[in-house]
Order: sequence, then C-alpha cells, then structure tokens
Amino acid sequence: MTQLPMSQPRILFVNRSYWPDSEATGQLLTELCEALAESFEVHVLAGAPNATIEDNEWETVQSHNGVQIHRVKHTRFAKASLPLKALNFISFAAACRRRIVQIPTPDVVVFETDPFLLPFVADRLHRRTNAKMIGYLQDIYPDIAVALGKIKDRGWVKRLRSKLFEVYSRCHAMVVLSEDMKGLLTEGGVTPRQIEVIPNWADSDSIRPIEGENRFRADNGFQDKFLVMYSGNLGLTQRLENFVLAAKELSRDPDIAFAFIGRGARKAELQKMVSELELSNVSFFDYQPRSELCQSLSAADLHLIPLTGALSQCLMPSKLYGVLAAGRPYLTNALPASDLNQITVQHDVGITVAPGNIPAIVSAISELKADPERQQWMCKNARRVAESVFTKDQSISQFRDLLQRLTSDSNES
Repeated sequence: MTQLPMSQPRILFVNRSYWPDSEATGQLLTELCEALAESFEVHVLAGAPNATIEDNEWETVQSHNGVQIHRVKHTRFAKASLPLKALNFISFAAACRRRIVQIPTPDVVVFETDPFLLPFVADRLHRRTNAKMIGYLQDIYPDIAVALGKIKDRGWVKRLRSKLFEVYSRCHAMVVLSEDMKGLLTEGGVTPRQIEVIPNWADSDSIRPIEGENRFRADNGFQDKFLVMYSGNLGLTQRLENFVLAAKELSRDPDIAFAFIGRGARKAELQKMVSELELSNVSFFDYQPRSELCQSLSAADLHLIPLTGALSQCLMPSKLYGVLAAGRPYLTNALPASDLNQITVQHDVGITVAPGNIPAIVSAISELKADPERQQWMCKNARRVAESVFTKDQSISQFRDLLQRLTSDSNES
C-alpha cells in the first residue's frame, strides 16, 4: 500500500510589511519566510507595502517564492500625523482579525509588531484553534513610545502594556533581537526560558563592499566628499535632529556631506530644519531599490546608527547589519551597557559618543575623516563581522530549529 507523503507543518506570519516593501522589517521577513518555505508550508498575512513600486503586481500575487501571501486592505494615511498613524494601526489590525479566520489553520502563528496590536489578533486565533504562538518582536511597545516621551507611563498605557505582556507570557516562544530586549521582557514577567535571542542580518552575498567607482556617489555629486549617511526609517526613534545640528557645525568644512536616505514620520520636519538652517551639505533621498543597496550603503564613509537611552531595551537597529555587510564603519550614541555599544567596541567597527553630545559627534566625524587608515581598518572589521557573526544562515537556522521543536512537540502530543 502506497503511503501518502506527510504534509509539512503550516506556519502563519502576521505583519503589515512584506515583499516587495523596502522597509527593513519587510525585507527581513521576506527572506526568512522564503528560506523557511523549504521546510514548512509558509503563509503570510500582510498589508500594502510602503515602498515605491513601479507596478501593482503585489496586489494580485498570491504566491511568491514558495510563500502563500494573503493581503488585506487598510488605511494608509501619512505617518507624520500620530492620530492618522493610529488609525492605520487599527485599520490593519481589524482587517487582519477578519481575514485570519479565512486562512487555513496554522500549526504555529507568528506575530510581529507592525503594528503592535497584532499580538491580540494572534492570541484570538490561538485561543480559537489552539495553534501554537510565537511573538517575534522587532521592537517592544508601549515601552518604546514611553522612552521617546510620546506618551506617559500611566493609566491606559499601563493597562495596554499589561495586556500585551499577558499575551507574551502565553506564547510558546518569544523571539527578540538582543539581550537588552530579552532583559526588558523578563522584567515584564516573561520567563527567560521562553525567550530566544535571534539577531537580524543582512545578506552578505547581495550586500557587499564596493570600492572605487560608485554610482550613488557619482550620480549625486559626492565623488570628492567624506560622506556621512543615515539610511533607514526617518522616524521618531532616531532623534536625527542631533545629526542635523552636527551637520550645521561641520558646514564650514566643504569636504563633508550628509545624506539621509528613507522615509518616515519626521522626514518633512527634518527637511524643514535643514532649510531653515540654510544647510547646503545635507541631502535627502528616497529608499533605494534593493538592487542599488550595495551602491548606496558602500557610498558612505561613515554611517549613523542612533540608539539613545532606554530605547536600547526596546529595539536593535536593523540597519546595523546592512552597514556591516557593506563593510563600512558607523557612529552610534548607544549607551555603554547596551548590546550595540558593546558590539561596536568589541569588534572595533565604529565610533561611540554620548547621547545628545553634538560636539562629540562633530569631533568624531572630523577625526575619522582625517584618519583614512583607521577608517580602512574598521571597514575590514565590519565586513568580517557580517560574514562570521551576524549571518543570514545562522539566524534563519535558529528560527527553523525553534519551529521544528514546536511542531515536533505538537505531533507527539
């Protein structure tokens, strides 16, 4: 009698951002899901991408590189308005809640935090179907909003945090990006054995150092400049105004230029600030296509990776890994006890300054510009760390092992 092949365990990821989005969380989730599709039946419940897209192919595609994609319609108001941004969150979460019951029941549901209301959507499915549940946190809410001073840690915020951490405690596993984030979860009552630290990554095959002629530098007039770059979300968490003020102090050096690449809630505000300060050494660009990331990331002589204060417990900047893969040094204002600061110092891949210290930022940039040998040393160290410490294969293997353990437990029970 011929045995039918056993079906693969079904995994459902829930996150707004997914292919073909240029946002880091969407790109990382896409790479993770496509790699896991070799071992599992992978589904993604996602929304409309924020990236600039030449056509609307994503609206009709239901399968891409082995992953089944389920799209929902939701509001897409400008991020600069917090009330409208909140409506976007609620709209997407509500659409997911309606759609998730129409998707084949998964063995494991994995929620991310874009938006932070998704734990409640996944928990409802878990309670209804008994699917196992994993929280995959790129950031931790509402702690991140409290750390930014956007909301007060009282009343409804405390109740929201309590409800979120109740969901986290019911999860079969919580995946975070750093030991700092793990510490915040354990402080909130999640048991350490539930928590897996799996760093993000950059694909070192597709992102690599490009020396010599560089299209981004040539196309934008940066050939003879010491280029300081911020590439990523121009949002609330980065406090990028400090770097604009540093650019003002450095404007008297005609050989130093700043480039801010990306979109986000604070882009217009930063552009206005640059205009009011009459800075000619600061330029803004949209997200670069993935095919051009090698060029844009390698164009920088120094990247900016801000991470201030309590934010280090709420997130780990995903841009770190692309910068390392491109073999470029960076400047960070992460606190000394943070993972990011320790990575920077331990591997000698960048410069650390105290948060909010604009004169220190100015001095660090000027000193590195004057020391090309030091710069080249850190470039080599950055690429080495990308190829040996924060690799795509290692992180995806950790995630695959976690899913296999959970689905194996399900089959045995």
